[in-house]
Amino acid sequence: MAEQIILASGSDIRTRMLHNAGVAHDVQVARIDEDATRQSLQSEQASPRDIADTLAEMKAQRIATRNPDALVIGCDQILAHHQTILTKPASPSDALAQLQFLRGDTHQLLSAAVIYGEGKPLWRHVGVVRLKMRDASDSYLQDYIARNWHSIRNSVGAYKLEEEGVRLFSRIDGDYFNVLGLPLLELLSYLTLRGTLPS
Repeated sequence: MAEQIILASGSDIRTRMLHNAGVAHDVQVARIDEDATRQSLQSEQASPRDIADTLAEMKAQRIATRNPDALVIGCDQILAHHQTILTKPASPSDALAQLQFLRGDTHQLLSAAVIYGEGKPLWRHVGVVRLKMRDASDSYLQDYIARNWHSIRNSVGAYKLEEEGVRLFSRIDGDYFNVLGLPLLELLSYLTLRGTLPS
């Protein structure tokens, strides 16, 4: 019998990536206090990589406890810039402040995924992308936010590279799937080697 795969994320783009790759899966959103966990880890001087990995594992574990026979994929994405971790903007003014902080410089997106099954983490990966944002004017950034607020309000850094946000950048080094929030190639490789997906 085929293994059930559950995505422990409410992200439309993550489920679309899996669907487009031919990976049948269910979705169950893991409810954890991400802000409290992130702040606790930051106070302990945890690296952005470790924070993303820990949050991904917590989400996978939460859903796996209710679905012990399934493979559960937990995900998290962290934006790190000069020792600062950005979260989803709370308002258009917060989005503007984030973009002003990032412009003209390079930041990192870290996309973590953990697969939980058999009562333990079976696989994990953190993909890293480096993005150089151009030195856009305040007026452009304000207009960009006004046009795109409904879409970018749920995106760390207040941009979506797959939409108009691509115009904010002059260089991107890394895997595009990691920008979208899932190390898809590595995940597919593991599921294929495991025999969950046909080779």
